[in-house]
Amino acid sequence: MLFLLGIPLLYMELTVGQYTRRGPVHALAKVCPLLKGVGLASVAISFIMCTYYNVVITWALYYLFNSFQQPLPWLSCNNTWNTENCTSHSSNSSYSSTASQEFFKYRMLQQTHTVEEAGQLRWELFLILMLAWILIYFCIFKGVKSTGKVVYFTALFPYVILIALLINNAQLPGALDGITFFIVPKWDKLLSVEVWVNAAAQIFNSIGIGFGSLMAMSSYNSFNNNVLKDTLVIAIINSLTSILAGFVIFSAFGYMSYLQGLPVSDLAVDGPGLVYVVYPQAFAQMPVPQLWAVLFFFMLLCLGLDSEFAMVEVMVTSLMDEFGQRLITIFKRKELFVLALCGAASLLGIPCVMQVGIYVFQLMDHYTAIVSIMFLAFFEVIAICWCYGVKRLSNNLKEMTGSKPNIFFIACWLIVDPLLVTVILVFSVIQFKPARYESYVFPPWAQGVGWVIALASIIWIPLGAVHTLFTLPGSLMQKLKRSITPGALDEISKMPYYERGGIAVTSSSQYPTEKPPIQTNF
Repeated sequence: MLFLLGIPLLYMELTVGQYTRRGPVHALAKVCPLLKGVGLASVAISFIMCTYYNVVITWALYYLFNSFQQPLPWLSCNNTWNTENCTSHSSNSSYSSTASQEFFKYRMLQQTHTVEEAGQLRWELFLILMLAWILIYFCIFKGVKSTGKVVYFTALFPYVILIALLINNAQLPGALDGITFFIVPKWDKLLSVEVWVNAAAQIFNSIGIGFGSLMAMSSYNSFNNNVLKDTLVIAIINSLTSILAGFVIFSAFGYMSYLQGLPVSDLAVDGPGLVYVVYPQAFAQMPVPQLWAVLFFFMLLCLGLDSEFAMVEVMVTSLMDEFGQRLITIFKRKELFVLALCGAASLLGIPCVMQVGIYVFQLMDHYTAIVSIMFLAFFEVIAICWCYGVKRLSNNLKEMTGSKPNIFFIACWLIVDPLLVTVILVFSVIQFKPARYESYVFPPWAQGVGWVIALASIIWIPLGAVHTLFTLPGSLMQKLKRSITPGALDEISKMPYYERGGIAVTSSSQYPTEKPPIQTNF
């Protein structure tokens, strides 16, 4: 999936962003007016994700602050929040829970039993959520230039921690068993379509394809920047980092398996439990556990901030592209506009720091990161690869870098990627599973809310198509033909008002014929 989907689509998005010099909304409107809604959808999905994803940073900060205690509060059952069923070891019994599970559920989240019980606001988490947004604001308020400087640290520091953890974990008894479980393939699983769908979903979410952040960031590149080099560096480092993190996690799992007499497969869980329940247990037997805990959760904070930077930047870039002069008139300074944006997103994240928050988080994550992104990727590939065309994309690359893409990328863009994305989308719909949290399955009304969340981003695709057809002049067939003609909206925006049927369209000043001045090379 990395070689057939990840690298070609990453190359495609970086090329479009760098050539058009615009964020996802205007970039998609230029390459395929009919599907300009894909750009709007990517901004919508980034906005929805940044409202709840910042809760992950909130949890990391909460654990970080609690990591300075002696002993670590999630390693013992002698606390006020613990139940009678608490045990300091993992157990196969359905009636017991570990100390780290109870710290996560009953101390930090104080979660309710179902999504139907809202509970109260967790003031500690609310204040930390505000702190997280303050950190994000001061890292991005000056634009990508300041963000780039911050990322030098937040992106590189985690490697130091990962390598240190790996060196430490590899010396623990049982570590080899965990690593073996991680790297030895089960070849029969390759016959399962679900494995391939999950692999594609992992690549999309890991690299960030379809979220608009790649186009937004690459729009700040110099026009002659080497796109292929960026593509290969991003894809390879991203995948190697995932593998490195896998060795770190599963070496710790092997050690826990050795201590508790359980197979590694019983320890390997997904979701928040992996980071905030299972792995913190490994600190108990490490030398100076407080030090490892502080370093680990500070690493999670850095990783979370990196992801949040990209999602917020998508909104900032897209809104400034569309309403730049108007926003500056209203807010006087771009920094104040970014502050208002962060403030609005922080308020929308409040439900995730209530006692019902973990259910809200899981519901939003399931219907945004899994359901919506596949629809966005499908229409984006259709818009760029087929409507805009591989020939035009190749010519754009030659204009920027002096050379066209090789036959591999042309074949992927023209045939392989549209076919694979279509198959993945179909099987994702066929094998769709309702949202759940651990053993709790969300009731039908909550699933309905989840679909509303998914539609909040997907709905912009048909709305954008309808608006384009309504805006363009001529008969229906002429409208359809022009709607898949790159730059058609540029020509319409230059028409007198009466020739456009009285429809107000974006000013042509938003689409300058000359490349805008380079702001910074990101």
